Amino acid sequence: MAVYNLSYRSVSAFRKSWGYNSLALLAGVALLSGCQKKASPPPKPQTVDVIKMHPQQITLETSLPGRTSAFEQSEIRPQVDGVIVSRNFEQGKDVKAGQQLYQIYLPPYQAAYDQAKGKLMEAKATAARAEAQLKRYRHLVGPRAVSQQEFDNTLAAAREAEAQVVQAKAALETAAVNVRYTHVLSPIDGRIGRTLYTEGTLVTAGQAQPIAIVTRLDPIYVDVNVAAKDMLRLRRELDKGQIQRVNEKDAAVTVELSDGSTYEKTGSLQLSEVTVDPETGTLVMRAVMPNPDYLLLPGMFVHAHIKEGIDSSALLVPQVAVQRNTKAQPYVMVIDDENKVDIRIIEIARSIGASWLVKSGLKPGDRVIISGLQKIRVGAKVAPHFVDFKEVEAE
Repeated sequence: MAVYNLSYRSVSAFRKSWGYNSLALLAGVALLSGCQKKASPPPKPQTVDVIKMHPQQITLETSLPGRTSAFEQSEIRPQVDGVIVSRNFEQGKDVKAGQQLYQIYLPPYQAAYDQAKGKLMEAKATAARAEAQLKRYRHLVGPRAVSQQEFDNTLAAAREAEAQVVQAKAALETAAVNVRYTHVLSPIDGRIGRTLYTEGTLVTAGQAQPIAIVTRLDPIYVDVNVAAKDMLRLRRELDKGQIQRVNEKDAAVTVELSDGSTYEKTGSLQLSEVTVDPETGTLVMRAVMPNPDYLLLPGMFVHAHIKEGIDSSALLVPQVAVQRNTKAQPYVMVIDDENKVDIRIIEIARSIGASWLVKSGLKPGDRVIISGLQKIRVGAKVAPHFVDFKEVEAE
């Protein structure tokens, strides 16, 4: 019995010792595995495209969208009723002022003229007879050979006859005008367009639809809309002599056509509207362009360019790099010597192609981030990848 108790105690002690050792072993293994686990490396700096600011020589110019309009345009409408008996021009060709375009049936108006001429002759004869009788009575009324009443009646008849002459002359002039109106003439030099009126067509005086349109194409107007503040700036620059001129007072204007080509002739900015549209804050300015080849036609969409001189130390920043804060202030993200991100509020003057001309806020040597702007924050370190400004412009 004693032997059994000894064995039981030994077994219990063994089990207890084994349990403590197991726990110690597991703790050592866990500690060892914890020591062997390495800490995760810090994230790599975000790679961003960066350009370095440097002064550039640029030609300053203002580009304004606009449309061409005719220098002169005449809508030809008949002034008398009648049937067209002849068309005396070729569609799409040049015509001269005073050149006959149509002939309206003449005989009714010629007959009215002849009748008015006869009435004038009749009125003149009546007036001459009344005037002769008045002269005789004037010498007879003194010695009372005729009564005063007869003299007064004769005087009134003479004056009435004179009035009839005046009326007959007016009727004759009206008839003569109508005769001339049967010859439909061009009032200006220009090019005539297509017409739907041919021989045998009945036309009416003052009808709504013109029977022909003559347009003077050389020179031609280019009308552009300008913001009031830009108009003020252009006038100040013109007064200072900064804007290229074609003469002593007018600014030079070049035109870019809708296909991207440049019109070879140079025009002049001659006038502007006297009022500003209160809804848009703009006004219309008008340039006059020479157009000897008739390349510009009324109604074309163009861009007018006004050269404002050369800036030899301009700082340009791509438009993709510029953002705006809650106050609508433009800003860019820059990096310092340690490649850390910072914000720079800037002031922009105008757009130059796909870039902004910086007025203040940047200086030569500043490094501006142009890509990856959504993945960075102020104070973060980045990996700059420097790109050339010309490559950015090309994109």
